[in-house]
Amino acid sequence: MLLGSVLALLVLGGAGPASAHAALASTGPEDGAVLRRAPAHVTLTFSESVGLRDDSFRVLDPGGHRLHLGEAGRADGRFDTARVALPGELGEGTYTVAWRVVSADSHPVSGAFTFSVGKPSQAAAPVDTGPTEDPLTATLHKIARYLSYLAAALLIGAAAFVALCRPPDPAPLRRPLVAAWWALLAATLALLVLRAPYEAGTGPSAALDPAALRDTLTTRPGALLLARLGLLLPVALYLARAARAARVDGVDRGDRRRGSLPLAAAVGVVLAVGLALTWAAAEHASAGIQVPVAMTSSVLHLLATAVWLGGLVALLVTLRAPHPSPETAGPVARFSRTAFAAVTVLVVTGVYQSWRGLGSWQALTGSTYGRLLLAKVVLVAVLLAAAAVSRRWTAALVTAPVAVREPDRVPERIPQPAGGPPPETPKPPPPPGLDTDPGTNTDTDAGPGTDGTSTGPGDAGSGSALRRGLYRSVLVEAVVAAVVLGVTTVLTATPPGRSAEEAARAAVPAGGVLPASVTTMPFEVGASGRGTVQITLDPGRTGDNAVQAVVFGPDGSLAAVPELRLSFTLPDKDVGPIEAELVDRGGYWSANTVTLPLSGTWTMKATVRVSEIDQVSETRRIRVER
Repeated sequence: MLLGSVLALLVLGGAGPASAHAALASTGPEDGAVLRRAPAHVTLTFSESVGLRDDSFRVLDPGGHRLHLGEAGRADGRFDTARVALPGELGEGTYTVAWRVVSADSHPVSGAFTFSVGKPSQAAAPVDTGPTEDPLTATLHKIARYLSYLAAALLIGAAAFVALCRPPDPAPLRRPLVAAWWALLAATLALLVLRAPYEAGTGPSAALDPAALRDTLTTRPGALLLARLGLLLPVALYLARAARAARVDGVDRGDRRRGSLPLAAAVGVVLAVGLALTWAAAEHASAGIQVPVAMTSSVLHLLATAVWLGGLVALLVTLRAPHPSPETAGPVARFSRTAFAAVTVLVVTGVYQSWRGLGSWQALTGSTYGRLLLAKVVLVAVLLAAAAVSRRWTAALVTAPVAVREPDRVPERIPQPAGGPPPETPKPPPPPGLDTDPGTNTDTDAGPGTDGTSTGPGDAGSGSALRRGLYRSVLVEAVVAAVVLGVTTVLTATPPGRSAEEAARAAVPAGGVLPASVTTMPFEVGASGRGTVQITLDPGRTGDNAVQAVVFGPDGSLAAVPELRLSFTLPDKDVGPIEAELVDRGGYWSANTVTLPLSGTWTMKATVRVSEIDQVSETRRIRVER
């Protein structure tokens, strides 16, 4: 079951690079801007709060050399910004800014942009955003996250099964509880040491750096992992005390520990909620809209998942015990009611979280998050169908006559009178559908059918057959549940549809205008040197566009020219030239409307007349999308 679910996780998780949920909304200076004077700071604004790293900014000068920068900080104290001060003296040319931050839901995001001081460089430094993701580190991180989910579900669910369903012999559950505790400890430690290379996009060997680990502990994701480790110690003490209490004789336990049961249950609930918070505070619920409601919903969702899925494993262990107790029906019935309540909580919180994550119906099929959510819904539907079958088996086991449900129960010895046993009373007729022929094998799945086979819960003819039928049904539930947990792990690392839409809106300037296309074209100015013309096509898409053009002289200052002409041609479609009627606005040239009817790679031609008799033309290829 574990191998299959890990393979499903790797297949789903390997479909593409890991995505973060914080999107870059704006930069200061703007990407591609040409400035007359060097800026004092570089400022980034994101769609949600981000965490900063020691290397959040790398600025390369026109020669490709890295500038010495101070510590990254915030702009105006806002946690959705990142700012770094630039050195006092920046020379002329194009500068490259590479950045890397950590999204509020613990996933790294990076990018790069350029700006120029005075005039653009003839050959700008290559844009190096640093490593985006190391495949081995990313794979190990995904596996550790999945195992932590699986271990937590088993740990909380099995403990809840013991407390709520009261199996007659909880001893067989001790081993899975201990295994889950150690698995959660190992997975959390792995996530903690892999945190630094995961954020930096480097190989797993970077996890051995003590300084990197120390820095990780100062971040919010690292602090939450450390809190999870801290909670595991009281969890171990709680489980040990519960195990000792379970070994106490039932009567004595009822006499001496009745008053401590509510306190023990309260402690268990607090520990379970604390563990769930270490996930909720590091994932989708911690960012976006309605954070307090989302955090509460996420904690309830995680706990309900653990009670149901972890309880399934505990039920399997109980049914699979070498010598199952004849009193299995009571715990099975109690778990059925508990699982029904957990599923109700899952449905309510799942609907809310889906609405919060998607944001629109279009995102259900138009985003990776929506498609994964659909896959999860289908799997949950299969899981609920298997649960319905298990519920039928449970009903059959609970309503079966005692003679069928508990065939191996040893009757109590009743003292006999001195004169011998009383006359035997006639035995009551067997329950309908129960074969009492001594020659019939009652230790198989045979039911009342004439061919000796069982077709369902209603046809089972013995307690062992009912338990085996329930065991198989619950096993199917557990296998599907493990796959659902794998899809959930991938889903928590995928940008929600609402987040992607908000990031796209955040990238649009005020007034709803799409980002402009900025092109810089150098041109020769005879013996006096080279000038540049910066052309802004707004929004740079098919349809009507506004054009602005600024001419800079050889010294980088604004230059006045007698005439500036601009045309657009789409050679592939034999369209054009389309002339832009530029008007001198006193310092810059503009045209209110230029219509580019088709998408494709257009050729933009700028002709600059630098004197009464001299002019120069330059061309650039630009991409125009719909």
